[in-house]
Amino acid sequence: MHVVAAPDKFKGTATATEVARAIARAVAATGGSCVECPMADGGEGFLEVLGGANRRTTVTGPLGDPVEAGWRLERGSAVIEMAAASGLALAGGPEGNDPMAASTYGTGELILAALESGARRVLVGVGGSATTDGGLGALRALYPSQRLRGVELVVACDVTTTFVDAAEIFAPQKGATPRQVELLRRRLERLVQVYLDEYGIDVSAIPCSGAAGGLAGGLAAIGAELRLGFEVVAEEVGLEEKIEGADLVVTGEGFLDRESFEGKVVGGVVELAAAAGVPALAVVGEVFDGMDQRVPTVALVERFGEERSRRETAACIEEAVAERLGTRAGR
Repeated sequence: MHVVAAPDKFKGTATATEVARAIARAVAATGGSCVECPMADGGEGFLEVLGGANRRTTVTGPLGDPVEAGWRLERGSAVIEMAAASGLALAGGPEGNDPMAASTYGTGELILAALESGARRVLVGVGGSATTDGGLGALRALYPSQRLRGVELVVACDVTTTFVDAAEIFAPQKGATPRQVELLRRRLERLVQVYLDEYGIDVSAIPCSGAAGGLAGGLAAIGAELRLGFEVVAEEVGLEEKIEGADLVVTGEGFLDRESFEGKVVGGVVELAAAAGVPALAVVGEVFDGMDQRVPTVALVERFGEERSRRETAACIEEAVAERLGTRAGR
């Protein structure tokens, strides 16, 4: 049996690379072959699955402190994960964050560093932000925007939320109080007009423009293309070609729910597998909303219990996949 392992991370317990390796070990134990293809949707892990950092630049963190951010440059193409410069983890989580002051300036500095190093194509993954500044900080770092002329700037988004709605939907997760959420919403509403006046682009209704607290919309105002992160990663790693001719595709993530089929990794992998006529299997931590009806699923918490599935995630994944492959072989 030839298997493609195309999982997302299990957030907090296993990276996408570790999950793919666990699946591959299970396949090897049953005598099959496996292509490891760890995936991401534009959020955490975006840089890792596209080759990892080979450059480091000191930039301004979300709350103004200097941070050393890793990024990648290869053959004129740069890969940046905005969380490395403007992420919530850098601010100390929602408890340590100042949601009104948090800025994407450092992300703009990273993009600028890529341009100055010769990049003509820049991929920016925008999950995990501390910010709701509408990308204003990044645009200030990149001023004047003409320096992006001739550069392909692609923003890999992990949500489809539009620009102004980013305040209400995501700012509370970044530590914002109800009063601050209202102020941030007004800020984004003002920025819609500012960007329209300065760049002639109405970012308010662009799908995904609210990603990273509106950073995606800000970058769209100066010419960036906004795309679902899964699609960007799938193209970069050639996932569709890898799936062709496979006997099985195994994907996975920590939680399988409705959002898993709204531009996220599991839904995207299942869709590509179905188009190629290849069966798919999802290995997940837990299942919600009855989503295991949409794809054959193994839930680790149900099979191994919550404590072990969190403590020994990779080992549980390996065991679960080996069990399922053994069952398939016996049919």
